[in-house]
Amino acid sequence: MDAAVIVVGAGPAGMMLAGELRLAGVDVVVLERLKQRTGESRGLGFTARTMEVFDQRGILPRFGEVETSNQGHFGGLPIDFGVLEGALQAAKTVPQSVTETHLEQWAGSLGADIRRGHEVLSLTDDGDGVTVEVRGPKGEHTLRADYLVGCDGGRSLVRKAAGFDFPGTPATMEMYLADIKGIELAPRMIGETLPGGMVMVGPLPGGITRIIVCERGTPPQRRETPPSFDEVADAWKRLTGDDISHAEPVWVSAFGNATRQVTEYRRGRVILAGDSAHIHLPAGGQGMNTSIQDAVNLGWKLGAVVKGTASQDLLDTYHSERHAVGKRLLMNTQAQGLLFLSGPEVQPLRDVLGELITYEEVAKHLAAMVSGLEITYDVGTGSHPLLGKRMPHLELTGSGRKTSSTELLHSARGVLLDLTDNPRLRARAGAWSDRIDIVTATPGAGPAAGELEGTTAVLIRPDGYVAWAAPGSHHDLPMAIERWFGKPSAA
Repeated sequence: MDAAVIVVGAGPAGMMLAGELRLAGVDVVVLERLKQRTGESRGLGFTARTMEVFDQRGILPRFGEVETSNQGHFGGLPIDFGVLEGALQAAKTVPQSVTETHLEQWAGSLGADIRRGHEVLSLTDDGDGVTVEVRGPKGEHTLRADYLVGCDGGRSLVRKAAGFDFPGTPATMEMYLADIKGIELAPRMIGETLPGGMVMVGPLPGGITRIIVCERGTPPQRRETPPSFDEVADAWKRLTGDDISHAEPVWVSAFGNATRQVTEYRRGRVILAGDSAHIHLPAGGQGMNTSIQDAVNLGWKLGAVVKGTASQDLLDTYHSERHAVGKRLLMNTQAQGLLFLSGPEVQPLRDVLGELITYEEVAKHLAAMVSGLEITYDVGTGSHPLLGKRMPHLELTGSGRKTSSTELLHSARGVLLDLTDNPRLRARAGAWSDRIDIVTATPGAGPAAGELEGTTAVLIRPDGYVAWAAPGSHHDLPMAIERWFGKPSAA
C-alpha cells in the first residue's frame, strides 16, 4: 500500500480530513488536481459549530483576530443568534482561501503528504483496497490504499467513477457572485429582495466588496468559463438601477440552486465527504461548514478501522449520522431559497415567518439549524439532556492545573471526564486507555456548568459529541466505550 488512505481534493473537507487522519496516526496522501490554490473564495467565515470544531483541535488561533457576529438570517429574515446561549459567535468575512490555507498548513504540520498537480483519472475498488490511476508532474502512475475518500467537490470524479447514485433536482436559476474593487456600495449583509430578484453586498478585507446577484427568470447555463463582469453589471443595473460597470472585478463566478445528495456516503472502500456527497443553494454559508464537519465525523472513525481497533460497524455510523445531517441541510437551504428568491407570491409566507421569529423558541430553533448546533446523534437511549449532542465548552480544574473540555479534544482522542473523582469508574475504563483519555477534574462556572448539574461523568467522542453520561444513560459504561472505541485491549 502507498498509504492507508488516499484523499482526493485539497479543499476544506479534504484538508480537515487529512489532519484528522494524521491525529489518528494514519498515513494519508492528498491528491489535488490544481498546482496551486486559486485564491478564490466562495465561502466566507464559519458557523458557530465550526468555530467550536476549530477550537477543539487548537486550530482557531491560526486565524488570529477573527471578526465575529451574532447577526444572521434565515431566508433573508434577520435572526439574532445570541439566543443560543453558551455558543461561540460565528466568524464573518474570513475568505475560504484563508481557511483552506490554514487547514493545509495544519494538516502538513501533522505529516499529511499533500501532492498538488496530481489528477485522478480512474479508480478500482477490488474489495481489499483501492487502486487509483493518477496523472502527475512526472506522468501517469498508480497508487494503492486501503480506503479512498472523495472530497473533490460538486462535480466529483470519485463519485462518478465509483458509481454513487446522486438523486435530486437540477438548477432552475443562475446567480452571479463577484468580488469587486474601486466602488463603494451600501452594505446589504443578509441580502435585499427586489421586484426582479435579490442582491447582496458585503465588505471584505483589502477594500474588496462581494456582491451576489439573483435575477428571477434567469435560466441556468452550463458554463465552461466564468461569466463576464459585464453580465453581472447589467443584471445589477436591471435590479437596482445603479451602474457598477466602472468597478474593477477581482473574481467573477456563477452558481445555481441544484439540490442533490448521494444515497450512500460509502460504497465498499470508497467514501464521500463534503460537496462530493451533497450540493445545494449556498444559503446561510452552510456548505463549507457542513463539509468540514463531515470530515471531523469521518476522520476518527476511519482511523480506528484502519488501525484495527474498531470494526466496520463504526464506519457505518458515518453514513447514518452524516446523511441525515445532509438531508436536513438540503431541506433548510431549499426552504431559504423559496423565501429569499421567489417573487411577491411568497410575501405572505415571509410575513408569517417574520412574526414567528419574534418568538425566542422559534428563533433558537432556526439559529441552531443554520449554525449546526442542533445536531443530535443516536448514541443510545437515556434521559441526560446532552446525550448525542455536542459537548459545550466547560472550564475544568484537575491535577493542579486549569483546562477545559475543548482543550482535552486537541489530540482528537476520546475523553472520559470523571467529575467526582470516582476510582471505580476509571478502573472500568482502563482497558481503553490506549484510545481514550481518562481525566478527573472539577467543573468551573459558566453556561455549560448548568447543563451538567448533577452529572458525575461524561464520555466524549473525538468529534466532540457526548456518547454517554451518568446519571442518565441507559447504556453501561463499558458497553458505550466498546460501541465507539472498539473492544478493550488485551490485558
